[in-house]
Amino acid sequence: MSPATQSPPSATVSAPERSLVQRMDALHRANAIRTRRAQLKRDLKAGRASIHHLLLNPPEYLGTAKVLDMLLAVPKYGRVKANKVLVQCRISPSKTIGGLSERQRGELVSLLHR
Repeated sequence: MSPATQSPPSATVSAPERSLVQRMDALHRANAIRTRRAQLKRDLKAGRASIHHLLLNPPEYLGTAKVLDMLLAVPKYGRVKANKVLVQCRISPSKTIGGLSERQRGELVSLLHR
């Protein structure tokens, strides 16, 4: 085999090792966020929370939540209608609430007010 066709050995870069305490702390934080999101979805479904307010001023724990998941928790919004709204606003179904631009937030809120 000629030297030009040989590839150099790849160096694997892995995440730094975490101690048990660090992993448990991360697990507790993640579980707390999941619990708060689940409660928020129940509140949206029951009408105790407003999707408009959440989109305009999202709490910190909602930053990494998918917009589609939050829309699906709103009454009268199923998968088809939620996807249609996202397409109209030019928002990817995998977009997070924290990753929305101001234009996308405004467009989404105005479309949901109708």
